[in-house]
Amino acid sequence: MTTYDAMRQFADSWGLLGMTIFFLIVVARVLFRPGAREEAQDAANIVMRDDPPDVFRDEREG
Repeated sequence: MTTYDAMRQFADSWGLLGMTIFFLIVVARVLFRPGAREEAQDAANIVMRDDPPDVFRDEREG
């Protein structure tokens, strides 16, 4: 077995498993950390906020 074949065999099996575990840890951390629900609700409601019209005015206009 050549070095290429050995590295490919390792990447095909353990590499995929490692990336899957890493992905699941990242997703779990984002979804289940304290305060995640409030931040997600806040981000979802950005469009519905009734901001004053001067928020979009250029600061150079005065």
